[in-house]
Amino acid sequence: MKAATLACLFLLLSSAAALAATAYQGKDYSGKYQCTGKDAHDGDYKAVVDLTLDKAHSSGANASYRFTMRVEGYGLYLGAAVGNGEMLAITFANEDPKTKDYGTGIAKVTVGKDGKPGFDKFYFEPDYKGGNHGTEHCIRN
Repeated sequence: MKAATLACLFLLLSSAAALAATAYQGKDYSGKYQCTGKDAHDGDYKAVVDLTLDKAHSSGANASYRFTMRVEGYGLYLGAAVGNGEMLAITFANEDPKTKDYGTGIAKVTVGKDGKPGFDKFYFEPDYKGGNHGTEHCIRN
C-alpha cells in the first residue's frame, strides 16, 4: 500500500512540475491599441483596446490575454483573447447585457514598418440586432 501511495504521489508531483516548467515562449502583444472599425449594422466606429498578457495562464506557444475595449458611443466591452503565433481568438461582451452586444473574433497580428504591432480582426455577433459582423484595424500606441 505504501508503494502505491508513493507512486501516485510521485506521478502527481512530476505532472505538476512538468506543467509549471512550460513557461510562455511567444511574443507579448500587450498594450493599448487605437482601432477603427466597420460594423455591418452601425457603420464606422473608433475604439481603444487594452490587451494584457496573463502569464500565469500562458504556456509554451499559447498566450492568454485579458481584453478590454472602449467604443465611442457604445461603452465598455470586456473579454479575453488567446493567441498562438500571429493569430488571436477574441471574445467580447458589452457590459450592458440588455444590448446583446457580444461576440467572437479572429485576428491576425502584423508588425508595421515602424515596428509597432497591430491586428486585423473579423468578428461575429449572433444576437446583436438579429445577427451582426464587422472588422477592426488596430495599431498599438
